[in-house]
Amino acid sequence: MHVVIIGNGVAGVTAARHLRKRSAEVRITVVSGESDHHWSRPALMYLYMGHMRWPDVKPYEDRFWAESRIDLLRAWVTRIDTEARRLHLHDDRTLDYDELVLATGSVPNRWGWPGQDLDRVHGMYSVQDLVSLERMTPRLERAVVVGGGLIGIELAEMLHSRHVPVTLLVREELYWDNVLPREEAAMVVRAIERAGFDLRLQTELAEIHDDGEGGAGAVTTSAGDRIACQFVGLTAGVRPNLALVEDSPIETRRGVVVDDRLRTSAPHVWAAGDCAEITDGDEGFVQQVWYTGKRQGEVLAANLLGEDQPYTPGTWYNSAKFLHIEYQTYGTVPNRPQDGVTHRYWEHPGGTQSLRLVFRDGAFIGLNCMGLRIRHRPTARLIEQGASLAEVLDQLDALHFDPELHQRHTPAIRAAFSG
Repeated sequence: MHVVIIGNGVAGVTAARHLRKRSAEVRITVVSGESDHHWSRPALMYLYMGHMRWPDVKPYEDRFWAESRIDLLRAWVTRIDTEARRLHLHDDRTLDYDELVLATGSVPNRWGWPGQDLDRVHGMYSVQDLVSLERMTPRLERAVVVGGGLIGIELAEMLHSRHVPVTLLVREELYWDNVLPREEAAMVVRAIERAGFDLRLQTELAEIHDDGEGGAGAVTTSAGDRIACQFVGLTAGVRPNLALVEDSPIETRRGVVVDDRLRTSAPHVWAAGDCAEITDGDEGFVQQVWYTGKRQGEVLAANLLGEDQPYTPGTWYNSAKFLHIEYQTYGTVPNRPQDGVTHRYWEHPGGTQSLRLVFRDGAFIGLNCMGLRIRHRPTARLIEQGASLAEVLDQLDALHFDPELHQRHTPAIRAAFSG
C-alpha cells in the first residue's frame, strides 16, 4: 500500500511516523512545497528573534526520514484525480497513491481589503513568510499589524525585537477579547502598552496604499487615519487551506469534511489537522492547534491500517508565550457570562499574573492562567472528573508548575477562592 500525505506539518508527519511504527511494509511519501523537512511552526518567531537556529526547530534530524523509510518529496500538488488516484504536481510530474491524506493546514484570512495583494503584505505562517520578512526588515521604518489574536501579538513582538516600530489595529474593545474574558484581555493590553507598541483598539483596516512601486506604503484606518508603513502583517485569523480541493469531488464546508475516523467523502482520501472539519450530521468543528493535529495524525494512521479508531479530542488545551506572559487555557472558558456558569478569578497585585477557574453547575469545566504554569495532566483530569471548587483548591499545589526559586502563589489563590 502506498500512502501519500500532502503537507509536512504536525498532522501529516505524525500520521507518517505512526504508520511506520505500525507497519514495516507500507510505502509512505510526504509531499510539501514549503520546506524540505518538518519543522515546528510555532517556532517561527524564535527564529526571527535569534533565540533559535533553523536546526533547532526541526524535531527530527534530517537522517530520520531515510532511516524510517519515509520518502520526502519537495513539490506543490496542483490537482487531485480521485478516480485515477493520482496527483498532478507543479512540474508536470504525477504521483499515484493507494490512500491519500490531506494535511494542507491553514492560510491567513484576507477580507478583501483594497491593496491586500501588494508586495510586503502578508501573514506570518510559512517559511516563505519568514524569508520575506527577513529580507525586508532592514528597510522597515514602521510596520502595521492587523488583527487582535496570538499571531498578531507574536508578529508585533518579532518586529519590536528588531527595533521596528509597530502599530496594531484591533477591531475589538480590548486585545483578543473575542476569546479572553475582560480581565485577561486588559492584562494583555497593559503588556502591549508597556512594550511601547502603538495599539489602536476598536480600529479596523480600511485600505493599504501603494508606494508607487507595487509595495505597501501606508494604510488608512476605519477612523480615517493614514499611517505610513513599509510592511502590513495580516493576522486576522486563519482558515482551512482548501485551495487544492475546491474543484474536486471532495466535500468541504469550513474545512475538508471528515467523519470521526477522518475519512472524507471521496474513497481512499482522508484529512487531518487544520484543514479538516470533523462532522457528526449537520454539526462540525475545526481544531487548529498543535496537540489536536498530532492526535488526529495518530488516529488517522491507525485507521489507514484498519484499526477503526474514532477521533476524540479530549480536554481542550492551548498555550502561548508573548511579551513575557505565559498563557495557558484548558477546557471551556467563556469570555462572556453564561447561565449556570460561575467564574472564580484571582489576579496578582502586580497585574501580570492571574488564575481563572470556571464551573458549570458546580462542576469544574475550565481554567485560564496568565504568567503562571499549570501542569497539564492533573488539570485535564480534574476537568474530566467535573471536580468541585473544594477539590480543585485541594489540588492547587499539585497543579502549580513554576520553576525552582520562583514565587509560588497557591496560598494567595487559595485564600482568595476560599472566601
